Amino acid sequence: MAKDYCVLGIESSCDETGVALVQVQGKALPLLLADALYSQIEMHQAYGGVVPELASRDHIRRVLPLTEQVLAASGRTLADVDVVAFTRGPGLAGALLVGAGVACALAAALGKPVLGMHHLEGHLLSPFLSADPPEFPFVALLVSGGHTQLMRVDGVGRYELLGETIDDAAGEAFDKSAKLLGLGYPGGPALSKLAEQGDAAAFKLPRPLLKSGNLDFSFAGLKTAVMVQAKKLALVAGVAVEALPVQVLADLAASTQAAIVEVLVKKSLTALNQTGLNRLVVAGGVGANRSLRAQLNAACAQRGVRVHYPELHLCTDNGAMIAMAAAMRLQSGQQAATEVYAFDVRPRWPLANLPVAS
Repeated sequence: MAKDYCVLGIESSCDETGVALVQVQGKALPLLLADALYSQIEMHQAYGGVVPELASRDHIRRVLPLTEQVLAASGRTLADVDVVAFTRGPGLAGALLVGAGVACALAAALGKPVLGMHHLEGHLLSPFLSADPPEFPFVALLVSGGHTQLMRVDGVGRYELLGETIDDAAGEAFDKSAKLLGLGYPGGPALSKLAEQGDAAAFKLPRPLLKSGNLDFSFAGLKTAVMVQAKKLALVAGVAVEALPVQVLADLAASTQAAIVEVLVKKSLTALNQTGLNRLVVAGGVGANRSLRAQLNAACAQRGVRVHYPELHLCTDNGAMIAMAAAMRLQSGQQAATEVYAFDVRPRWPLANLPVAS
């Protein structure tokens, strides 16, 4: 690989189509030249959740126009692309196949190598795209969709799992609790917005595994507690849950958010204490939650710990994180791009199973 080169990244693991172009210049941190994103939220709202077949078809419609948009915004052409990276997994199989197929076909047409990337590694390294990038080593709180994990990160590809969810993840707890309250899709942002009007101490909800002595998470019991509380309130009022007074729903939303955030904050602080590290990275969609950011910032400031986040618009799935992660893998020598264009996808893919340079 030449000293300076451009990496095109394609993300299509679920319900966002993302494309981005980054430039690598020697050993300096790769530079994001341009990115574009299309969200399918409006399409899936009618169904109350992501419909995999519809998601796959929409990725087909969006990925090439987004690629053209990124190239135009960056002032580059296809001839300037040196590596094409794509999300190989985890995610929805059909959606992943769209990105993988387009990436490999494009690379083959250009005679350029390809690199299949891990979606969660993209999130994990996304704070390096921010104006305040972290430095290794650090503890990472990865809160993305169905994943909640704490990891020790010593470098690109050098990840040690400290704890993870044993059932529902934090994102699922937000989304499922929102659905129980009749808040629609996407549930997490709707619940967080409603929680701003509520009293976080209004209802006593469980903090699962908070005193377990380990760094694992469990949010299924919290979801059940929210359901029981909501049904109890509805029964007393003689109405459906979604017909409860807005203030009651806001109080329950705020109490739910407070329980999730407290567990995430305290487990993160425990991870920092156990590793002896003084730097925390928060990545993934839940990392955009205002309450989580405020409480982590306050708690870490008291302990002299630096906290790093991706930019808000890069917390969701996006092509920039895939292009950046690919560029950093190539830079560090952890993985080489290949000119073998036969591809597969890995809908289930533990982050611990990533290739590591010997």
